[in-house]
Amino acid sequence: MKPPPRIGIIAALHQELAAVLGRLPGERREVAAGREFRRGHWHGHELVAVLSRVGKVAAATTATVLIERFGVDRIVFTGAAGGLAEGVAVGDVVVARAFLQHDLDASPLFQRHEVPLYGRARFGTDPALSDALAAAARAVLAQPASTLGPDAVREFALGAPAVHEGLVVSGDRFVATGAESAALRQALPDALAVEMEGAAVAQVCHDYGVPFAALRTVSDRADDAAHVDFTRFIDQVASRYSAAVLEQYFRLLPKS
Repeated sequence: MKPPPRIGIIAALHQELAAVLGRLPGERREVAAGREFRRGHWHGHELVAVLSRVGKVAAATTATVLIERFGVDRIVFTGAAGGLAEGVAVGDVVVARAFLQHDLDASPLFQRHEVPLYGRARFGTDPALSDALAAAARAVLAQPASTLGPDAVREFALGAPAVHEGLVVSGDRFVATGAESAALRQALPDALAVEMEGAAVAQVCHDYGVPFAALRTVSDRADDAAHVDFTRFIDQVASRYSAAVLEQYFRLLPKS
């Protein structure tokens, strides 16, 4: 009989993972590489949840420790991102189908964005895991008030949040001006959202052959017109969406 999966859950910031950790009562805590890994169960599935900290190097370190020390056989990254593509609005959810490092440029030796010696710029996520997360996200976003409460829906104008699937780009800088967003859209017109960790985790999971998926709630439009209180949005919306989507996913996931 095939053993049940051990699933790694990563977020960059405590606020992004807070609601998820609230679903793991009595978890065991272990410290490795300066990070606190929390082991627990959710609907009978074994989990290891951890904060990666911010940026690609920190995320790559975290993913490697999850695989090497804790033996996870799939990883899910969750948290917030800035929307790039037209129609990707605050409060929407993006399920990544591929990742790319928007700040990587080893030209003229390699093409812009190409990871040296890999022969590629994009690293895909696992189709089955991403399909399942997208289906869970659609079920949750169909009734946002049930997850967030009516006050949060009104405060952040989340009347009809949508789920988007496609390219997410990562870089070691916080994109927060209209000029930066416009430059990214011009260089990568199919990019849906921008964040700071996912491409690194995707590359690590590619190296180890570990299925990977990522779920990001859009907190802003990655420009200087942002008006949302980021910390409050993460607490009231993104973290709660993450917990609700994972609740739906784990409830339906076979235990073997």
